[in-house]
Amino acid sequence: METTLNKKVIFFGCPVDCDEKYDSIQEKRHMLKTADEFDDPLDGVMDLLRSDAKNNLCDTIGSLPVPSWLGPKPRSEDHSKINTENFISFIDSDGCKKMADEADQFVTDRILPHIPCMVGIDHSITGGVYSALSRYLGPENLSLIIIDSHTDAVPMSALAGAIQYDMDTNPSSVHDVNDPFLYNRPDSYNASSFVHSLVTEKQVDTKNLYIIGVSDYPEKKSLRIKDKRIKKYTAAYLGLKRKGATIITKKECKLNPQKIKGCLKKIKTPYVYVSIDMDIGANNALQGVRFRNWKGLNEAQIYKLTDSVTQIFSDSIHLAGMDICEIDPRRAGITSPSGKDRTYEIAANLIRKIAFKNDYQEG
Repeated sequence: METTLNKKVIFFGCPVDCDEKYDSIQEKRHMLKTADEFDDPLDGVMDLLRSDAKNNLCDTIGSLPVPSWLGPKPRSEDHSKINTENFISFIDSDGCKKMADEADQFVTDRILPHIPCMVGIDHSITGGVYSALSRYLGPENLSLIIIDSHTDAVPMSALAGAIQYDMDTNPSSVHDVNDPFLYNRPDSYNASSFVHSLVTEKQVDTKNLYIIGVSDYPEKKSLRIKDKRIKKYTAAYLGLKRKGATIITKKECKLNPQKIKGCLKKIKTPYVYVSIDMDIGANNALQGVRFRNWKGLNEAQIYKLTDSVTQIFSDSIHLAGMDICEIDPRRAGITSPSGKDRTYEIAANLIRKIAFKNDYQEG
């Protein structure tokens, strides 16, 4: 097992799960934590990596504390707190940013100069880990690679406007015009917007930003819509590209995988951070993730994409840190009629490939 520059890989977690959507809240209300269950995805992944933890090249230092009601499996005494209003209030008051700042401080105080590897749920916490490294190494020396079905760079006001446009023009819209939480939302830092925040705060240089595997990039027909709400929504994506960011869609990953290798060859920074949202394989390779609104890649395709990332590392380009996010412990690893979910296994294999440079293929 080999790590970059012989630094240790330090594993930690952050099991905050503030998803305000109805289905998630109902799951939490009906799947309260019992004494013999774990609700931290770090535990599920580390159970599979313990045999790899040898030669003193990695360590595990636990997880950031998260209130029970903000975890994926709340305790029974927190049942009354599990409601839409509380989760909306947490997000709109920048609760995700506060948690990300805690992760920033945790990495700064307890991990650097070693290599942080976070296993978490809400993808917004990535911003805190990346911010710590950006400040430590300098944003000009650090590239950010995100593998994700979602671009995660859309301000809440732009997203809400697009939803309102859909309700106004689409008779089959899945959204409820009477839902009060679709209106007057502030532009908070959250899992859908944290990349926008990193760019705005200049913690990442957009020329060093690579977002790979997205399914939500606007279709060409939407770029022709004149409605100001849609223009604001599409501008969130187009603005990233105009500033130099590289965005590769899931369709391009399937049809032209060589494009990934070609784009990643542009990386010249001495350090790279890799963030993997496990919904990249939703409804295909795995089921144990929070957001399953897109069908992701199969297991072999995920490994092939990851191999393209690992090929960039060399004597002059090193791994600064990584994370695996959006694991849903309520679904990950469960056995269903179709078989056992492989979210934890695939997550562990991705860590082996990127952090330990192991050439693992589909099992």
